[in-house]
Amino acid sequence: MRYFLELAYRGTHYHGWQRQPNGISVQEVLENALSTVLREPTALVGSGRTDTGVHAGQQFAHFDTDLTLPDTLIRSLNGMTPSDIAVYDCFPVAPDDHARFTATYRYYQYQLCRRKDPFRADLAYQFVFPLDVPRMNEAAALLLKHTDFESFSKVKTDVKTFNCRIDVAYWEQHPNGDLTFHVRADRFLRGMVRALVGTLLAVGQGRLSVADFGSIIDARDRKRAGRAAPAEGLSLVGVGYPDSVFTQRTTGPDQAF
Repeated sequence: MRYFLELAYRGTHYHGWQRQPNGISVQEVLENALSTVLREPTALVGSGRTDTGVHAGQQFAHFDTDLTLPDTLIRSLNGMTPSDIAVYDCFPVAPDDHARFTATYRYYQYQLCRRKDPFRADLAYQFVFPLDVPRMNEAAALLLKHTDFESFSKVKTDVKTFNCRIDVAYWEQHPNGDLTFHVRADRFLRGMVRALVGTLLAVGQGRLSVADFGSIIDARDRKRAGRAAPAEGLSLVGVGYPDSVFTQRTTGPDQAF
């Protein structure tokens, strides 16, 4: 049987989702706990990678086993993992449902705190400089008109295509002045969201024009884009799947978008 796990984590103390040879990852912690509970080596496949320090309010991963799962699986996993990792659900899916390849979208948010806040130090980028938010949104709207985002991808990355289909991209300004960047796409390149945010902040500061931002997209050259925004502001908050994936789920999908 194949099962999906729904989980969340605060990525501050982890080297991203995927196992790393030189640092602890969320995947490693969960695989160790799951293997202990099931008493057999069990591998997880995540819906996508998150970089070092990036958080996830909703992440999915699948695993395969011939065992009957204990009723206490979720409680056991949460008891064996640190407080910054939480497992919310486990449910059976079809054998060909894949946490990564069956996903239809990934939805990220980037949190920008406009004043120093000790309670959000690891969860938002504290950025106090003046910003032209309407101009940032004018630039962000250009993302919906393009598909090749090589300018915002890490240079050393093993991908066959730099094409992504972005269908949501905008800045939301909250009453207290804080900002949230919303972006949703069928897939993202390595480092893409943080590079987008960093470049849009340059637009907001007047260091780049909206036309410059469009030219950067067309250039397909990472050197033309701005520096990547810090990891602590970024969270994966939703992963979409066809309704068929959830047919055997008893609690109903907890989609974030």
